[in-house]
Order: sequence, then C-alpha cells, then structure tokens
Amino acid sequence: MKRKNPFDLSFSLLTAAASATVLLLIAGIFIILVKESSLSIEKFGIYKFITAVDWNPVKEIFGAATSIYGTFITTFIAMLIAIPTAIGIAIFVTEAAPNFLKGPIGAAIELLAAIPSIIYGMWGLFTLAPLMSRYIEPALQKTLGDVPVINVLFQGTPMGIDILTSSLILSIMIIPFTASISRDSFNLTPAVVKESAYAMGATKWEVIKNIVLPYSKLGVFGGIALSLGRALGETMAVAFVLGNKHHITASLLDPASTITVTLANEFTEADTDLYLSSLFYLALVLFVLSFVVLAAAKFFLFRAERRHSR
Repeated sequence: MKRKNPFDLSFSLLTAAASATVLLLIAGIFIILVKESSLSIEKFGIYKFITAVDWNPVKEIFGAATSIYGTFITTFIAMLIAIPTAIGIAIFVTEAAPNFLKGPIGAAIELLAAIPSIIYGMWGLFTLAPLMSRYIEPALQKTLGDVPVINVLFQGTPMGIDILTSSLILSIMIIPFTASISRDSFNLTPAVVKESAYAMGATKWEVIKNIVLPYSKLGVFGGIALSLGRALGETMAVAFVLGNKHHITASLLDPASTITVTLANEFTEADTDLYLSSLFYLALVLFVLSFVVLAAAKFFLFRAERRHSR
C-alpha cells in the first residue's frame, strides 16, 4: 500500500481529534451532572424523583414530575403551532411567492432566528401577555368553553402568564429553524421533475403534495428535530411568561414550570447541599431527556433515509 502523505495524515488526525472533542464534552457534562447530583440521587432515587409532584425547598422535598410535565406540554403545543406554520412559510417562499417577495421573506425568517431569547421574553411579558389576557384567552373561553373535552383546557382566569402564552412564544422562536431548513430542502427538488408534472396537467397543489413534500421529507424532518431540541432547552423566553408554579394542570390558562425555568429561577436561592444537588439532578434529567428525544428522532430519520435510498 502506498504510504500516506504526512499532510494527509496530520489532517486526518486533526479532524479525528476535533470529532473526539464533541464526545469528550458530552461525556464530561454527563459525569459532572451525575457527580453533583449524587446526594439527591441517593436520597430520592430515580423513580421517586421523576414521579414525585412536590417541590418544597423549605422541607427539602424535591420531585421533578411538575417540571417534566411543563417541559413536555409547552414543547408539544409549541411544535403543534410551529410545524404547520413553518412548512406553510417554506411552501409559500419556494412555490407560490413572486420573486420580489422571496428575498425579503427569507431574510425576515433568518432575522427572526437571530433575535436573542430574552428579547422574546420581554416582548411576551409586556406585549403578548396583556393581549392574551384581555382579548385572545377570553375569546377562546367563550368559543370553546362549552365544547365537551376541550373546555377543560380553557378553564380558569385569563392572566396571560400561563402555558398557552409561553407555548406561543416558544413556537415563534422555533418557526425559523423548521422554515429555513424546509425551504432549503424544497429548493433541492429537481426542477425537471416538477416541470414534468406540470406538463402532465398537475396543479400546483398536486405538485407540492406528490412531488415536493415526498422528495424533501427527510430535510423537513431534520428541521423539526432541530426545532424540538431548541424548544426543550429554551429558558429565558419561557421564564418571563410561564409563572414558575410547581403543579400539574390540565388548563392551558394556568401557570406552570419547566425544568429550565426552575433551574434559572432557583439556582441562586439554593442554600443547602440537597437543594443544589436536586437542581443538578433536574439538569441531569433534562440532559437525558433531550438526548433520548433527539436520538430517537435521528434514529427514525436514519431509517427513513435508508428506505428512501433503496
């Protein structure tokens, strides 16, 4: 075999070291979180900590169930709002918008992604929350308050500092990620395939439904996975408008708490070793949850990619 060029060998070693750094960082973060949360792990265990709903620093009783619930419900509602909106934006930009609008709308999407999360939080607290409490949430109560099953979601006094408002803020934050990646994926659809469909008499909707979306579905799914990761770990924007109340509620008009909000609000107040250890334990739970959710998304994406390539 021909001996490797020294420059190629050096380049390979350098890139391998850079790749290994990512794995070392992940392992290092995991080890530190386990070490710092060991006191809480010994006292509460895994099952009890995850399923307990009490979070009482005064009595040193800590349970993560309320924060986990808040994290999942806000993320789920945000994704429910953001995914169809983002895909609709991407379809409009690539397939329906006139050329003079494509550039400004694309720039606006990227600008939306560049806004710091604390700006979203301040806007949500001082602008969106009053609008929600005065107009939108009372309208939802009036419209859906008598509908069976759904009415439980809109019970309570509209305050604007609640699950619904925080989910709406979160959806606005993650729309640019799915929209940008979906737009780029739609643009990769071969023009000759779309033109052939139009030549056979297909409508614009049929071309989008039967050609553009199936061809670019892997890219769209990747954008959704990226948005999901951002939604799970978002802190400041949600902290302003969620309320940080540790309880499990069915109503979207009640305040709640997420793992990140609890960590942001209470880290400076942790005055005992068990309190601080429980917060680290909460961070460990979020780390594992994010890893599992994103790993599952990547797994399904990999399987879909393999089926697509056959």
